[in-house]
Amino acid sequence: MRKFVIIHVLLFLTALAFSDTPWPYGLLLVAQLVYIPVLLRLVCTDRDWFWTYYPYVAIPAYTSVVLAQVVPTAWDGWMASFYGLFTLYVALYGIARFLRRGFTNLEEFAIDLGLVYLAMAGGWYVAFVAAIDLGFSPLLTWLTAIHFHYSAFILPIFIGWIGRLHSSRVYRWAVAALLASPMIVAVGITFSRWIEILSVLLYMYGICVIIWIVWRTFFASRLQKWLLRLAFSALAVTITFSMLYVLSNGFGLFSVTIDFMLRFHGVLNCVIFALVGLIGWSFSVPSARYAPPTFPRSQIRGRQVADEIGQVGKHRGLSDDLTVYGLSSASVSPLIIRFYEQTTDFRLSASVHWHRWFKPFAFVYSFISQRMQQINLPLRSETVDMTGNIYTLDEGLDDREQVRVWERKVGQQTIFTALYSQHETNERMYMNIALPLPYSTMTGVLELHAVNQGLRLTSKRTDLASDAGVYLSFNNKGLFTLPLQETFFIEQTGDRILQATHHMWIGSLPFLTIDYLIVYEGEDVEDR
Repeated sequence: MRKFVIIHVLLFLTALAFSDTPWPYGLLLVAQLVYIPVLLRLVCTDRDWFWTYYPYVAIPAYTSVVLAQVVPTAWDGWMASFYGLFTLYVALYGIARFLRRGFTNLEEFAIDLGLVYLAMAGGWYVAFVAAIDLGFSPLLTWLTAIHFHYSAFILPIFIGWIGRLHSSRVYRWAVAALLASPMIVAVGITFSRWIEILSVLLYMYGICVIIWIVWRTFFASRLQKWLLRLAFSALAVTITFSMLYVLSNGFGLFSVTIDFMLRFHGVLNCVIFALVGLIGWSFSVPSARYAPPTFPRSQIRGRQVADEIGQVGKHRGLSDDLTVYGLSSASVSPLIIRFYEQTTDFRLSASVHWHRWFKPFAFVYSFISQRMQQINLPLRSETVDMTGNIYTLDEGLDDREQVRVWERKVGQQTIFTALYSQHETNERMYMNIALPLPYSTMTGVLELHAVNQGLRLTSKRTDLASDAGVYLSFNNKGLFTLPLQETFFIEQTGDRILQATHHMWIGSLPFLTIDYLIVYEGEDVEDR
């Protein structure tokens, strides 16, 4: 690592020494030749494809940046494209890093987005060097390139590392504001000073919260603590300059020039925030809290299960014994337990309610679901009868234990084909439900909780160690955490009657509610 840093520092000093450009150009140059490569070494710790092909894209990129500073030619625009391709390569790694994990661990997503944002920084740099007319002056194009290198690449990575040490709701809101701000700034510069002011206000809010968190966080050493406190505190000064500049440029309330911004705002961000912060993090980068899930997942894809269930036997229930989840007739209604253990003795009717904002998407999706015969829910909310059967499945096909295939239909249309199983992690039992999709499988891992003699099944985690969630898998290597949440609550409302409500959310937005009426049609109910 030390040799790597020395090489890039010498490369920067060489370019700076032989350059005839004004000193402010060094603010971008040091980010390109020192800060970015060093940060990549600290972030990309896996020795995978990124580092395998890194020299083939990085060496031409850094060479083109140096040549553009030292010996400007008519070919500089074409040379700058090497740097643009390099930033695209980094962005692809950010996307791949995100796809290995999905919508979980906001601090890791901040790092992912910083890597992706670098491609936008590269695009603005190419536009500046190649003198591409984007409707802005060359100076503004260059300033935007600097903006994306520092606030859209370096800052997200720094706050991502802070999130590995600190997790709270206030942190999540601050990160959301800081991650959205670079794009809002770009929109504001293009269309409206008011939008630009909004972006700066979001920055001020996010940065103030992060500074507060940094001063309350424990770090690996006293030296690292004070270096990072100094680095982040400098942002309080620079963001104040940003607000003054926006008010000066848009409304003439102050006299703040670009030269003033470069000398104070630019230098503080470059030296105090970026350099001191990078030195501080180099002492110890906190380990990621995210650990890939290791629970078993179904290997069934697409309509493969439809070809198998006809060759195996039928079964009565979704679970052989619900007590493995820590439930009993003392905590949950015996009729609910009977429903899961003798499901075919019950008759189901359902009313599907798509939330108004989601109905256009549900209509478009219906053309796909009718072909897949999976998650093929009615668009109308009238009550419909659901029929179907439960089958056993050869465990060698699925790789999970005690798999039960529940095929539900409305008329001749298959609504769901769900593969029920269970798994245990750290002495906690989960219901593991797989829905085969084309070339993939969606898996819902649910916690079961007794609530006033009713039963709640939920994908919402009760703690960080929980496996609960909704996941998408394409192969055996990883699980993509979807931004979906579901809760299914079932309770007894009569001697032979159960009622259940299934809620689903995208993030925190509800989009689907299904009300079930479940009637027992078997022999008389007896307490277990």
